[in-house]
Amino acid sequence: MMIWTVRRLIALFAILLATWTTPAFANEGVTAVKTRSLPALAGLPGEGQPILVALDGRPVVIRGGVAAMLRADSSAWERLDAGEFQQLLGAVSDGRRSAALIGTAKGIESVAVIAREGATLRARPLPPLPLALAGVQGAWLADALVVAGMDAAGQPRILRVPTAGGAWTALPVWPGAGAPVALAARGPALFLTLRGASGDRQLQWTSKEGWVERTPAPGAVVAGSSRAIGQAYLLYLVGSGEGAEWLSYSAITDAWAPLGHKVATGTAAVAFGNGIMTLRAEGDRLTAAIAELELQRRPLGWLDWSIIGTYLAGMLGIGFYFWARSRMGSTSEFFLGSRTIPFWAAGISMFATNTSSISYLAVPAKAFDTDWQYLMSKIVTVFALVAVAFWVIPLFRRLNLVSVFAYLETRFHPAIRMLSSAMAILMHVGGRMGIVLFLPALAIGTITGANVVLCILVIGLCTIVYTALGGMKAVVWTDVFQVVVLMAGAIFAIGFIVHSVGVGQIIDTAAQFDKTKLVNVSFDFTTPTIWGFIILYTFDTILTFPKDQVLMQRVLSTSSEKQASRSVWFFAAILLPAGLLFYVIGTTLFVYYRANPGRLDPLLPVDAVFPSFIGTELPHGVTGIIIAGLFAAAMGTLSGTINSVATLLSVDFYEKLRREPPTQKQSVRFAEWMTVLVGLVGVAIAVVLSRLDIHSLLDLTIELFGLLGGSCAGAYTLGMFTTRANWQGTAIGILGASGITMVTWIFGLVHSYFYLAIAIVMSIVIGYIASLFFPPPGRAQIDGLTVFTGGGRKGRPDIEREGLA
Repeated sequence: MMIWTVRRLIALFAILLATWTTPAFANEGVTAVKTRSLPALAGLPGEGQPILVALDGRPVVIRGGVAAMLRADSSAWERLDAGEFQQLLGAVSDGRRSAALIGTAKGIESVAVIAREGATLRARPLPPLPLALAGVQGAWLADALVVAGMDAAGQPRILRVPTAGGAWTALPVWPGAGAPVALAARGPALFLTLRGASGDRQLQWTSKEGWVERTPAPGAVVAGSSRAIGQAYLLYLVGSGEGAEWLSYSAITDAWAPLGHKVATGTAAVAFGNGIMTLRAEGDRLTAAIAELELQRRPLGWLDWSIIGTYLAGMLGIGFYFWARSRMGSTSEFFLGSRTIPFWAAGISMFATNTSSISYLAVPAKAFDTDWQYLMSKIVTVFALVAVAFWVIPLFRRLNLVSVFAYLETRFHPAIRMLSSAMAILMHVGGRMGIVLFLPALAIGTITGANVVLCILVIGLCTIVYTALGGMKAVVWTDVFQVVVLMAGAIFAIGFIVHSVGVGQIIDTAAQFDKTKLVNVSFDFTTPTIWGFIILYTFDTILTFPKDQVLMQRVLSTSSEKQASRSVWFFAAILLPAGLLFYVIGTTLFVYYRANPGRLDPLLPVDAVFPSFIGTELPHGVTGIIIAGLFAAAMGTLSGTINSVATLLSVDFYEKLRREPPTQKQSVRFAEWMTVLVGLVGVAIAVVLSRLDIHSLLDLTIELFGLLGGSCAGAYTLGMFTTRANWQGTAIGILGASGITMVTWIFGLVHSYFYLAIAIVMSIVIGYIASLFFPPPGRAQIDGLTVFTGGGRKGRPDIEREGLA
């Protein structure tokens, strides 16, 4: 059945490959600009071009000691007193905050924050500039204001003042000649446009790299016209003479693209919404207009929906197939596939579980944005899995466990087992399932316009059905099929880009921007150094693998200890090349969008770069395959998590707390209902997440994993690698570590990435020290349960009977 399916898929892929051609729209833009006129403004005193700023998203026009602010509904202008700004020579605005540049003919001498108080604009002075500057341009950072200009001697100066208070400090000046005409901030980086005798120059400054030359605009940048938008873009007006054209500049690909909108010469602009508000003097009137970017979507075609529907039907078919074969089989059948899963299928299933929709979206985006340094995490993980295969797997597989937490009961106490199992259930249900479901639905909805909640329901309900019907066998074999779909989609994407831009351009551009940099040997731990990866991922893999029911359940489903170790070896063997594939996607996307900058919408977040490529660049049919791959990434993780949580609820709680031992039929029936219930809870959480405004779902996942999972991993470390730890000390260690991690989270003492490490270390240290105050465990209690007392070389009948019941 599986061979037949794979052959059909290969034939379908070959047909789609034959239809590939270079896209006719490669040089066209995908961004739409929506324009609308605003009420004209008349009666402002003075002459010449007024100063245009914005406060909290509302444009403000200042001239001759009088100001006008646009009403929130854009219906009219409100007059304000601006008598404090008689010497106003310019301004710095990011659309929310504005600062006045005040001075005389000698230049800008002071800067003041502009604020509204009733019907008056107030100037809240900042510390005086240490020297007068001419030709000043400015930009707002998150916590500071930066200005750049030329001093009286014609020397460049760039100054920074914290918004929370403090003096001006000098930043390193830019290299080479040129006077500033535009300055913008994109995150912590500054982008400076200079004008010299040979034309404009574009430079980028960061505290780590200093000044770096970037690609200049294809024309003269209009002074002060830059603004940041989205997560990685800047917008500029470029041109002179008859008019200026609106262009986008990508801070990632260092490429410019026209947006298809022009303004007349002499037009002032300020950031407004997702675009700009422009102002132009026409006689004694000032005419205003708004131009905003609109996110474009391409709906899926009938071929895409047919492929996605066929894929979902195939998943359900696998579930019904194994349900028809087992027909209410034993608990061993439902939880462990009767321990008949081949090692290679178990390894692929572990990879499918490990490669969630988060990986499918975030890893290509990371490689697109930066380089391959995070690939070191996969390399270190592979070596750590070797240690797992040697030390951890023999111990656990020979114990014939169903729930990995049964080890904690035999090694320590039933209370330790139930506490750790409950925390693991909360971690998977609350910290994983909802996010894994929500992310692909959000990506698909953002790009294609499909309803996000509908996508959640389709993915979630389909996964619940085949998981509840087929048990572990359905989970594993659907995972195998899903990895085929997922990898095929990734290969299709790479192949399409290679076909579009060519291998030579990919190699040259990647080398030019050092996009394949892999190893960072510095000791700056604010960057992704190799030392940080070695410490974190070795620590994480070896110490948390034993308590990961989702992965361990696949290992335990193999037929023997040898097969179990092979499954981990196979997992390690495919983890690195498959992981590399996603980094290659990110790099090729970088090359594609540098060559075709107008094809990426500036409004999209960086994490949406791969879904955007899928939705706008690929032909129908191929789009359906890759979206099916995105579904597969989510469903592979989701099905494994649902099955494992249902297993824990059945084995660790239902069978333990029931007065009379349940029959096999009762246990399986309970697990099936728990599969449905847990799945529905995950769907509900995903729907709730779709209604919330959470800044980073990845950060939320990391926080929950650290808060709920770290202390349990410490208990396994105490159990496997010490003979002195006892149940009393381990319980104190779990509770103490959980409390310390919770306090760290409440007060925000460290970054959430460190929660897991803190919880594990504290659990080990506190648990071991506390164990010294209680009697050591007897020899019979630790025999065969640590690496020092048999290392699992002999089985434990007390656990075997539980696992085979």
